[in-house]
Amino acid sequence: QVQLVESGGGLVQAGGSLRLSCTASGRLFGINTMAWYRQAPGNQRELVAGITSGGSINNADSVKGRFTISRDNAKNTVYLQVDSLKPDDTAVYYCSVVDVYRRYWGQGTQVTVSS
Repeated sequence: QVQLVESGGGLVQAGGSLRLSCTASGRLFGINTMAWYRQAPGNQRELVAGITSGGSINNADSVKGRFTISRDNAKNTVYLQVDSLKPDDTAVYYCSVVDVYRRYWGQGTQVTVSS
């Protein structure tokens, strides 16, 4: 059984910062991409940033220059440093891990940005 445990969400004022973490455990085989998605009320889930096992990074245009994804392969952990937050960044942020068989999802962590 695979578990993804996320932490670091919360309420922050516009312009503030948070650091999201997600640690994967269980029967995982050959983790490739680790990523963060987000879903705001009434919207579809969208990719925020992804990072491969080799360190290649893909960021959504809306977060470039403000969000930074990183990972610690030894700990099966992916991080998302979120800076210069805007009210439009308010959403539930989900961690995603892909191994050789399938994609797994975390339970989500709420990020709320007040203006």
